[in-house]
Amino acid sequence: MVGFEVGAVPFNSDGWGPPETPAPLLSNHPTNVPFAPFNRSEKLGRIADWTRNYNNPSRNNPRNPSDAVFDFALDDSSAALAADDDSTFRLVDGKPPPRPKFGPKWRFQQQRQLPQRRDEEVEAKKREAEKERARRDRLYNLNRSGANMPRREAAVFKSSVDIQPEWTMLDQIPFSTFSKLSFSVPDPEDLLVCGALETYDRTYDRINPKNEKRLERFKNRNFFKVTTTDDPVIRRLANEDKATVFATDSILSTLMCAPRSVYSWDIVIQRVGNKLFFDKRDGSQLDLLSVNETSQEPLPEAKEDINSAYSLSVEAAYINQNFSQQVLVRDGNKVTFEEPNPFAGEGEEVASVAYRYRRWKLDDEMYLVARCEVQSASEVKGQRSFLTLNALNEFDPKYSGVDWRKKLETQRGAVLATELKNNANKLAKWTAQALLASADVMKLGYVSRVHPRDHYNHVILSVVGYKPREFATQINLNTSNMWGIVKSIVDLCMKLNEGKYVLVKDPSKPQVRIYEVPADAFENDYVEEPLPEDEQVQPPTEEEANGGEALATVSDAEDKAVDAEV
Repeated sequence: MVGFEVGAVPFNSDGWGPPETPAPLLSNHPTNVPFAPFNRSEKLGRIADWTRNYNNPSRNNPRNPSDAVFDFALDDSSAALAADDDSTFRLVDGKPPPRPKFGPKWRFQQQRQLPQRRDEEVEAKKREAEKERARRDRLYNLNRSGANMPRREAAVFKSSVDIQPEWTMLDQIPFSTFSKLSFSVPDPEDLLVCGALETYDRTYDRINPKNEKRLERFKNRNFFKVTTTDDPVIRRLANEDKATVFATDSILSTLMCAPRSVYSWDIVIQRVGNKLFFDKRDGSQLDLLSVNETSQEPLPEAKEDINSAYSLSVEAAYINQNFSQQVLVRDGNKVTFEEPNPFAGEGEEVASVAYRYRRWKLDDEMYLVARCEVQSASEVKGQRSFLTLNALNEFDPKYSGVDWRKKLETQRGAVLATELKNNANKLAKWTAQALLASADVMKLGYVSRVHPRDHYNHVILSVVGYKPREFATQINLNTSNMWGIVKSIVDLCMKLNEGKYVLVKDPSKPQVRIYEVPADAFENDYVEEPLPEDEQVQPPTEEEANGGEALATVSDAEDKAVDAEV
C-alpha cells in the first residue's frame, strides 16, 4: 500500500491563510498542477475565498458582512464556467406554455378577492344603515321640543298606578313562564245577548287611497266601557251562581296578550267569597288604544305633543269609535236581541253594539263568565254573522317608514307587517276579543290624518276583513297559550284570601306583580282632571254644521267611552 504523508502545517502569525512564503512541497506532491475542477459537470469552486478584503467586508458586500467570505458572485472563474455552460444549452421544445384549463389567471385572482369584497359590501351597507338612522333621528328631532330624546331602548316608562308603601307584594311572575302555559277550553255557551246591531255597509270594502272617504264624527251616540262589578247583568249572573270568575273581554284580552305588552297596565282583582272579579281601576287607561307600543322608534315624552303616547292613545280611541259607527248602514233597521242595552237610559241614542255574556268551563267546579262585544251584523246567504270593527291609525309616515297612501294598493302586506311590528299588542288584543266573542269577521280600517300635524281631521283609506282564527295563526297567537295564562292567574288568585288585589305590569321589566291592597283602595283617591285644550271638543263651524261634520266629543257621562278614561 502506498503511504500518504501529510506533512507539517505552516503557521501564519500575520493573518489568515497560508504564509506568503510557502513551505517546501512534499516529496510525493505533483508539480505544476493547477487547482481547478477535473470535470466541467462538477460545479466545484473555492469553499471559502480568503483573498477578499476581510478586514473591510462591507465595501464588497454591504448587505451582510459575515457572508462576504462565501460570496462567489463576483468570481471571474465561476462566471467563465457559467458562460461556457450557457453556450452549450439548446432549447428542445419551442411551443408556448399551455393555457390554464379554467381561463386566464386574473379570474382566479378575482375569486381570491371575493371574500374581501363581500366584507366591503357589508361595511358599506352598515354605513348606509347608520346614515339612514341618523337621518330619521334628525327628522324626528326637528318635530319635537326640548333636548334630544334617547332611543326606545333607553326610554323610561312610568307605572300605570302608583305603588303605595302600605301595599304588600305577594308574587311576581316573569313573562318567560307564560310562554310555556297551555290550556284548552270547550266551546262557550251564550247566557244572554243584549243590545242592538246595525248591518255593515259593504261599499266600504271598495275604498282605496285614491277614493278615500272622510271620517265622520258621531257626537250624539254614546259609548259605554263599564267595568265588571258595575255591570248589572254580571251582578245578576253572580247572584244566580252562574259562574265563579267574572271579567270583560278587554280585561281578558289584556291578560291573554300580556307577554306582548310594553307599557304598564293594571287590573284590580276582588275575591268575594268563592267568587273572583277582574275589574279595571277608576281612571285606568285600559280601554285606551296604544299606538306604536312595540316600535323601536321613540315617541315624544311631552304629554302636550300631538304625537306623544298619551295623545295618540286618545286620538286612536276617538278614531276607533267613529270608524265603528261610520261603516254601518244607518237606515234605522237594527238587529235586536233578548234584552236592550243594559247601560243606556230611556230615549238615549247609543252606538251599535251587542253584548254577548258567555260562559267557559275552566274545570269541573269553576266557570268563567265574560261580557264580549261585537259592533255589527251581516247577512250572507241567509246566515247571520257577527263583525268586530277596529281602526289602525297613521299619524306620521316618517315614524313607521311606510306611507299608506303610496303602499296600501300595491304593497298592503308590507303595511300590515309594519303595523304588526309596531302595534303587536294592540292587534293581538283585537284578535283575542274577536275570538272571545266568536265573531265571524274582524274588519280592520286604515285611517290616516289629513295632514300629519292635524290630529282632528282624518280619512279612511281602506277597509280589510279577516277571519279571526286565520288572522290569529298569521300573527302567531296561540289560543291554548292564551287560556293557559288566564287559567294560571285564576288558580293563583283563588288561593288568596278574601280581599282586594291589584295585578300590575312592571313598567321596565317583562313581568307582572300581585299586590295586596286595602279594601278602600282606588275608590276615593281618583280625581278627574280636565282634558287639555287641544283635546277638548271644538265648537263646529257654520260650514261643518251645515255639512253634517260637527266635531265629536268623547262622551260626557261617566260610563261613556274614553272621557272616563282620560
